[in-house]
Amino acid sequence: MKLIFSLLFFFFNLNFSSVLARGPERSLLSTSFSGSTGHLFEGNPSETSFDKAKGHVTNAELEKAVKEFRQRCSNISRICCMMILQFIGNVHGDEPVGRELLILLANWICNNHMKDPLVRLIAENMHLHIFPSMNPDGYALKRRGNENNTVLNRDFPYQFFPMNNDEEACQPETRAIMSWVRQIHFTASASLHGGALVANYPWDGTQDKRRYYYGCPDDEAFQFLASVYSRSHYNMSLSTEFQGGIINGASWYPIYGGMQDWNYIYGGCFELTLEISDDKWPSAEELPTIWEYNKMSMLNLVASLVKTGVRGRIFSSDSGRPLPGSITIKGINYTVNAGRAFADYYRLLTPGKRYEVMASMPGYKPKSTSIWLEETATADFILDPDSALEDNTPRSICDCSCDSKAKLVLLEFLLGFHVEVCFVLIVIGALLCFLLKRRQKFTLGKHKQSPKRSVVV
Repeated sequence: MKLIFSLLFFFFNLNFSSVLARGPERSLLSTSFSGSTGHLFEGNPSETSFDKAKGHVTNAELEKAVKEFRQRCSNISRICCMMILQFIGNVHGDEPVGRELLILLANWICNNHMKDPLVRLIAENMHLHIFPSMNPDGYALKRRGNENNTVLNRDFPYQFFPMNNDEEACQPETRAIMSWVRQIHFTASASLHGGALVANYPWDGTQDKRRYYYGCPDDEAFQFLASVYSRSHYNMSLSTEFQGGIINGASWYPIYGGMQDWNYIYGGCFELTLEISDDKWPSAEELPTIWEYNKMSMLNLVASLVKTGVRGRIFSSDSGRPLPGSITIKGINYTVNAGRAFADYYRLLTPGKRYEVMASMPGYKPKSTSIWLEETATADFILDPDSALEDNTPRSICDCSCDSKAKLVLLEFLLGFHVEVCFVLIVIGALLCFLLKRRQKFTLGKHKQSPKRSVVV
């Protein structure tokens, strides 16, 4: 089982417990986070929104539900895998639908991961983080911003303008999100909002602050992911306002300082903003219907990450060790970095197309391969050291590469010893070189055993 649930408690391990809910319901839930572009309304909710909170889960009840979930679903093990996705809710305090749906999603996966094929696919291939509430302070206060009345989805550093560049001046929730994303290296993300019914994707703003379609380098992949959610929804794709139920953020209305763009630029994470309810604060009686309308969309979005894209690892040809290099796609100006520990990568791409994939690493010659992406593909790269750099690198007399230069250096060194000592050292050195060569061949041989639909370059 490779599914990982980190419902809120993940942040206790990161010592973010100082971010406490300070409204009428004081709770540890404020250590849960979320982020994305909530659209439509900037002002405070109407007076009726307080009445609509009746029947919704409180912060204390949400914390209790998370603790119960953790105990009941402890059999879901923590095993590392390449594809990591985060679901986040309640970025804005007055948009509580996401927190309700994410608790339901977590329990649905826990209850069905052994019997439902789709859920089993997710459980065996995904590393999933679910955070129901980023802004419990705002929820408790029944307002959009946090306790400091800051809209969290305008608080992130941005690419086009020098805003929020001093991270220490950002809100605690914002800083925690950025630290979390940098540590976990998510492949994709989805944040749940209210106030419309549409799947929104980057860019969220333009360079001249005008409103028009402004796509990011992976515009096709984002359209594909947004369409997966919209088409799986009960009626999102039937929208008369948004064609196909999806929208480019900048063409809807530009915002700056949002988490969606920050995630893609600085976190290497493909994030969607999911507006899942026309009513920002629907009555509790409507929640079961909203859950049914969105359930398959959430599950299919997660499953789509398993079924499309290219993945693999990068190795060194001279030692067989993993190389934390980078992956680029010809024609797409965006780089995905391999993991530092295992040099594994996962690159989201639109299926049904041919791509030229290139792996590179400083000090090594880059390699590329062409793949036809039907659903998913595996491409492992074995990079050769750059000989020009290698020739200028000083060599140690202990270098067991067994080339001619090393042999000469070793011979000169041994001339000063007694013949018997030299003979023993030569035998030991030859044995070590033999064992090292054998180990290198064995290591590379293991990495070349590729799964179905895989290539080794």
